[in-house]
Amino acid sequence: MFGNKKLLATCITSVVAASLSFSATAATNLKLSHNQDRNHPVHKSMQFMADEVKELTNGELKIRIYPNGQLGTQRESMELLQNGALDMAKSNASEMESFEPAYGAFNIPYIFRDREHYYRAMSGEVGEQILDASYDKGFVGLTYYDAGARSFYANKEILTPADLKGLKIRVQPSPTAVNMIKLMGGSPTPLAYGELYTALQQGVVDGAENNPTALTNSRHGEVSKVFSQDEHTMIPDVLVISSTSWDKLSSEHQVALKKAAKDSMMFHKDLWSEMTDAAIKQAQDEMGVKVVQVEKQAFVDAVKPMHDEALNNPAIATYVTAIDALAQ
Repeated sequence: MFGNKKLLATCITSVVAASLSFSATAATNLKLSHNQDRNHPVHKSMQFMADEVKELTNGELKIRIYPNGQLGTQRESMELLQNGALDMAKSNASEMESFEPAYGAFNIPYIFRDREHYYRAMSGEVGEQILDASYDKGFVGLTYYDAGARSFYANKEILTPADLKGLKIRVQPSPTAVNMIKLMGGSPTPLAYGELYTALQQGVVDGAENNPTALTNSRHGEVSKVFSQDEHTMIPDVLVISSTSWDKLSSEHQVALKKAAKDSMMFHKDLWSEMTDAAIKQAQDEMGVKVVQVEKQAFVDAVKPMHDEALNNPAIATYVTAIDALAQ
């Protein structure tokens, strides 16, 4: 009898040990790369997502976040992800256009009338269609993160396109950005972001365009004293996962990850508003930057050819039409 009990105890111990071992190996760990620091709202929002998905899956799905470009630049991370060497990455729609043309819809100036229109598109059917469009390209979009509205800053007010005449405006090395400035009447000057402070200081360029945090985080408010809020583009950051990694997840884990990602977008919405408001206040109070509101219609009219061209582009016409339909 004693021998049988001992044998039974041994068997139970073995089963429990095997079960614990299986549980330990069953947990799925995903690596996520991005290029911001740990204090940036996008990092905090992705950490919110990682915490939620861990809770929703009882610890079976975990996300480890690598900030500050530890695993490569945005472009390098996307290439690693397509090759199956990385699970997840944060990029932006401007750069994503070269990987999936559907994201080009977001790069059109004034495609969004205001922030409410932007969020209707991001959280609605058209936003989901664009996220899903890239599966065959090796990745799937999970959600969007607000990256703010881009406006002009220089040492003069830019209230109409006529105010851009003769000004050299730094732009991202993007054909869309170059075309936009040309149509508005300025002289587009593609330049690496890291070189912009010195270029503004030395007069290599007369102005630039970005969201208000560039004035403070990159100290551009020290050398450009007028921020003209024309808000010509609202280009979102995008969180994506490798198609290979996505397919390896169970359907339950896919649902949990998608829910956590969408929840983190709304968590990020508030964080971004707080950071933008703080940047504008700091630029005004500590750097002497003048912030001026702009009547946008003249700028909208100037870039209308880009909108018309997009409506005739088979790769994005359907998305542009759907986004237009959400304007109110």
